[in-house]
Amino acid sequence: MKQTSYAAKTAKSARTAAAGTPATASADAPALPAPGEPSGPRPRPASTVAERLLAGVRSQGVLAVLLSVVVVASFVYPTFATLDNARGVLVQASFLAVVALGMTLVIITGGIDLSVGSVFALGGVLAAWASPWGLLPALLVPLAACGAIGLLNGLLIARAGMAPFIVTLASLLGARGLLLALTDEGATTHLVPKGSAFAELGQGSAAGFGYPILIAVALFAAGGLVLQRTSFGQTLFAVGGSGDAATLMGLPVARAKVTVYVLSGLLAGFAGAINAARLSSGVTIIGTGMELDAIAAVVIGGTLLVGGAGSVTGTLWGVLLLAVIQNLINQIGSLNSSYQSVVSGGFLILVVVAQRYVSRTRKSL
Repeated sequence: MKQTSYAAKTAKSARTAAAGTPATASADAPALPAPGEPSGPRPRPASTVAERLLAGVRSQGVLAVLLSVVVVASFVYPTFATLDNARGVLVQASFLAVVALGMTLVIITGGIDLSVGSVFALGGVLAAWASPWGLLPALLVPLAACGAIGLLNGLLIARAGMAPFIVTLASLLGARGLLLALTDEGATTHLVPKGSAFAELGQGSAAGFGYPILIAVALFAAGGLVLQRTSFGQTLFAVGGSGDAATLMGLPVARAKVTVYVLSGLLAGFAGAINAARLSSGVTIIGTGMELDAIAAVVIGGTLLVGGAGSVTGTLWGVLLLAVIQNLINQIGSLNSSYQSVVSGGFLILVVVAQRYVSRTRKSL
């Protein structure tokens, strides 16, 4: 077909306009106001403004709560606002943060991973067991084993169509059983050699901050870039929004689900390994209930449990909020750590109720 030149199109548009029929506006040109309409930019629809406001509340509301708690605690408890206390809070939060990062990716796709607590403990034991052979074995052994658990979870969920809750619950029990088998029911504790490069990874520091803090920050920065700036990240949001629609769009739904469970296993195992380096041993009793803390941090950070929306930044604020609450309980002194679960559960209920309200409001706009 013969293409019409730009000059011919312009002449035709001019003749059409002269005949009294308005010419079709270019897609790139701004729409001209009709006679009698005021000139200038048109106001945004109220629904669009409200949707952005609700999205901002969901993603940044936890940051406002975190800052408020920090400010109040700094006035009430003078020891809270010290640099040493801040470093301690950040180090304690760094391990949960790495686990919660993987959980964020899983929940965005509409899934759940209940095995991360046991995988975290298993990664620590395997890292301590392999640490006498050097830094690389201490990292690669737990990553290989925990990544394999994540791969199994992903294949059963994405390929076999099994429920994430059931699959990861079975992995929780299996990883904990393997951990007990490796340690003779907890009677054997594998130690990390003092002064080794692996021990330095968990106990050393740079610029006044421990390596676990710097590692967690680097992983969150990478996770944010992947989630917001890559096609893989956008695929995760699409899968969480509607798996059937993502399949019709030609997106690799099954591969995306398998990948996020593998990443969740790798991150949980890596966090366990770094924790073993910090403690100089593979502790067998840690990680119990950690999956619930990770889920709470992710949901408090604004990620929807149904999938399709969330951010790693919000998860980071959620982790820090839980860590600050735990530190405040320690500052009070008269309360034990069990109260952290009560406070965390209260925050979780409030956030879920708020999310349901936001979702209903968005549907009504």
